[in-house]
Amino acid sequence: MALSQSDRPAFPQKTTSINPENWSAVGLIIVTLTMPDSTFERSTLINAPASRLREWHFREGAFEDLSPPWEKATVLESPGALSDGARAVIEVGIGPLKQRWVAVHEITDTGFIDRQESGPFAFWEHRHDFLPVDENRSRLVDSIRYRLPLGWLGALFGGPLVRRKLDRLFTYRHEVTRRTLEDESP
Repeated sequence: MALSQSDRPAFPQKTTSINPENWSAVGLIIVTLTMPDSTFERSTLINAPASRLREWHFREGAFEDLSPPWEKATVLESPGALSDGARAVIEVGIGPLKQRWVAVHEITDTGFIDRQESGPFAFWEHRHDFLPVDENRSRLVDSIRYRLPLGWLGALFGGPLVRRKLDRLFTYRHEVTRRTLEDESP
């Protein structure tokens, strides 16, 4: 049996406009998804003591020696010999654009860490470790935690490109380090 219009239960007609003042009144929930950090690591056995490996990286001009010729990076402010709190300002090319990258250094027992203060990444922490294997050999380990800008869009579209770039860059840096220190061996 069908109900006539007059037999149907009446529901109150209430409208609420949605504006910032009454968002909580309508139970609006905003969820922000945080992207997890990406990681990269490269490890190379070096036929030189850890102390020499450390000294070579801590000296003035090390960054320039480790910069591949294809990278568009110009040192605007060098930290000189590394120390706690030393800052490096580098202009990097990102496609046709240039951006300043400011990194602050922290000395650790096994090497040093550089953290992005400002630059192209949403987050960047690069740990350089010089680990003794024995008295004549050491292990160079570069560990990076980073987050691309633009959340999941940055990860989706930039993630593979950044990964390839890091792999190529650190393959070059580790080879330069290995060849230099092993060629200088006493």
